[in-house]
Amino acid sequence: MRKAILRFIDFFYPPFSRWISPHTFRYIATGGTTMVAGVVVYYIAYNIILKQEDVQIKGMPLITAPIAALAIESLLTFLIGFLLNKYLVFTQSNLKGRIQLFRYGSVVATNILLNYAFIKVLVEAFSFYPTVAKLVTSLILAVFSYFSQKHFSFKVKK
Repeated sequence: MRKAILRFIDFFYPPFSRWISPHTFRYIATGGTTMVAGVVVYYIAYNIILKQEDVQIKGMPLITAPIAALAIESLLTFLIGFLLNKYLVFTQSNLKGRIQLFRYGSVVATNILLNYAFIKVLVEAFSFYPTVAKLVTSLILAVFSYFSQKHFSFKVKK
């Protein structure tokens, strides 16, 4: 399965080979897949599951629909992203799987906080549509994530 997925990704690599390495291309492809899945899940969660309605749980503060959708999306993309990164992109990492998972979770937690802050500001202060705010935020955080995953979560010990 892994080899088939990599062959599929690598099929699209040649036009980009002058500018980026195969490793970076694979990260972009898997990260793009995770990001698109995240935007789709976010859209479904916000519009279909939550019906654009805020969530009020007794005894807890109000959770706005955009933030509730972010929570749903984050759980699913955490799993997708970790598996794609571990088995397709950062396969040379010699860290134990549980260490990778913990570090990956730390980076994802940071991204969730940044996602929360960016979406909150873009939606509430600048009146962006929530799905557009999520897309803009995802693009900004993709660069941060690449370097964090490469040099922290899946680093190669020398």
